[in-house]
Amino acid sequence: MSQLHPNLDIDQANQDLQGQTPEQIVEWALSQAKNPIITTNFRPYESAILHLVASLRPNITVLWVDSGYNTDATYQFANKVIRDLNLNVITYIPKQTAAHRDVTMEGIPGIDNPLHDEFTDQVKLEPFRRALDELKPDVWFNAIRKDQTEFRQGLDVLSLSKDGVLKVAPLFDKTDSDLDVYLEEHNLPNEFDYFDPTKVEEHRECGLHTQL
Repeated sequence: MSQLHPNLDIDQANQDLQGQTPEQIVEWALSQAKNPIITTNFRPYESAILHLVASLRPNITVLWVDSGYNTDATYQFANKVIRDLNLNVITYIPKQTAAHRDVTMEGIPGIDNPLHDEFTDQVKLEPFRRALDELKPDVWFNAIRKDQTEFRQGLDVLSLSKDGVLKVAPLFDKTDSDLDVYLEEHNLPNEFDYFDPTKVEEHRECGLHTQL
């Protein structure tokens, strides 16, 4: 039971949303929301979820936790999408600089390095916790899909964060091919030159959806 959504039966809601379109899922979630946000990292296919949600709620807060390690192409892609979709982006960054970590951690720690968990907390989890604490959303739209990692295969369209925020994944059942069609239909850009220093491996969780 979530204090933010005391009357929501999440299992029943997930059943009710089976077979619904992404647009219908977003509309339903917005009907439950007083202060919704959408999170993005501008990875490949992010323009799909951003267009989908912003077209139904143009002024929605878009939270971007910028680790500082994005590629040049990702920053260029982000600027284009923000401009083209007129997004209301709020950016959070780590408290420590990359230069500081280059000294204290000797760069980006590998996944077998004991410092990797601390690195992940510094560049992603702590800024996210800070953002959620300050923005106080009750609904959190995200772009997770079940085909991305083994952990996500056990999730559903709706889930609850540890603080009771309703997490909504309208594209949960979609594939890359599905999103290719969506991007083409809406003339949206895409960018595959992307790097997440907290994951290292494509099908590995960074902790954002397992710890928050």
